[in-house]
Amino acid sequence: MSSQATEDQAAERPGPAFDRSNRMRARAHSIIPGGSHTYAKGDDQYPVLSPGFIARGAGCHVWDVDGNEYIEYGMGNRAVGLGHAYPPVVAAAREAMAVGSNFTRPHHLEIDCAERFLELIEGAEMVKFCKDGSDATSGAVRLARAYTGREMIACCADHPFFSTDDWFIGTTPVNSGVPEQIRQLTATFRYGDLASARAVFARYPGKIAGLILEPSRGDDPPHGYLQELRNLCHDNGALLIFDEMITGFRWHTGGAQRLYGVVPDLSCFGKALGNGFSLSALAGKREFMRLGGLEHEDRPRVFLLSTTHGAETHALAAGIATMNVYRSEPVVEHLYHQGRTLREGLEAAARDQGVDGFFKVVGRDCCLAYAALDERGEPSQAFRTLFLQETIRHGILAPSLVVGYTHRDQDIERTVEAVHAALAVYARALDGGVERFLVGRPSQVVYRRFNRSAPPPRDAETAGG
Repeated sequence: MSSQATEDQAAERPGPAFDRSNRMRARAHSIIPGGSHTYAKGDDQYPVLSPGFIARGAGCHVWDVDGNEYIEYGMGNRAVGLGHAYPPVVAAAREAMAVGSNFTRPHHLEIDCAERFLELIEGAEMVKFCKDGSDATSGAVRLARAYTGREMIACCADHPFFSTDDWFIGTTPVNSGVPEQIRQLTATFRYGDLASARAVFARYPGKIAGLILEPSRGDDPPHGYLQELRNLCHDNGALLIFDEMITGFRWHTGGAQRLYGVVPDLSCFGKALGNGFSLSALAGKREFMRLGGLEHEDRPRVFLLSTTHGAETHALAAGIATMNVYRSEPVVEHLYHQGRTLREGLEAAARDQGVDGFFKVVGRDCCLAYAALDERGEPSQAFRTLFLQETIRHGILAPSLVVGYTHRDQDIERTVEAVHAALAVYARALDGGVERFLVGRPSQVVYRRFNRSAPPPRDAETAGG
């Protein structure tokens, strides 16, 4: 697009100014690879006309460094289930931090938080806390290998992110730096397809230590699928591992495993567990988890999870306070209700603008996303970027459509109005070409081998967070 066209467009559709954000971007990229410590938050994931940095949040609202306010639907990559700076959680963390955050011996909050967690996750008998999802899933992989004496792991190819560690990243296009020998130790299978999982075991007989997958990405699994997958694993001497980073505390307070009535051997939780504080968990049956302990003598010890900051008091206190809210208030019910209301409103807006065949709301009501399609009906980064650009212009920050406990009726109503206006531009772009309406380059997918355009991602949403 020419500079004149860009100027004409900006004048035609004024929006928030990003002067301070733009100055900060250059500083960030000069000292931080990618300009961000989370790839899913990087500049390449957003339009040119977007907030580069957030200054503060309250509930479901955030303010950028230029003072622009937005209703947010990313909710910290789904880590903030209750709302930003949720008062009871902040108060608990502040109280714990005031008396010290890290000690030479364990703090009593380690027991308190573990007991509260195990009360909610009924199939788990022991838990080990850590700081992020990669810690937990990689801990589960190590434990499965130690228990079975096998080296290979099978992960679901339809689920976009399990870990930053080599065992998973080696399966993606961004596998630079991962030795080929490590890449060969992870196989993949398709979600909902038992034949695909059976084929993995047939291809690598006696070699698979465990299968890891998210119990759901949105739609419910095929009837009996998870139960049969567990049976298949056990029949072949492997462990079943659930990644509940997203489904935990959204699908059900007790995780998707509770909703679907399937107890995995190991499961990994995080994100909403601490309402944005850095807290994740590896949980499972005592038979497996005890290998990371000090009491057993029948098997070699597993150096399971041991991090200096794994049990920071303020994160554990935040986790306890968060779980208390989930236990005493209808958080999950609210997520489903508001998500359903949002879905219905956005689908009506798409129909009204005549783009319902090109802009689609996808996912479960408690965890919505969207698909942006071009005039041929193909997934399009350019149209996704245009939608983001136009919703940002109307005060909505929506890399996904994930609601939190603090999204109120008026927030949903305002969002539907903003999306209705954004989809009017989307409709014009379908007729006249997206390049006439998009300012600057399209966003890109995280999983691309080089820093240039790539095919659409495996999911309707950006992966990598």
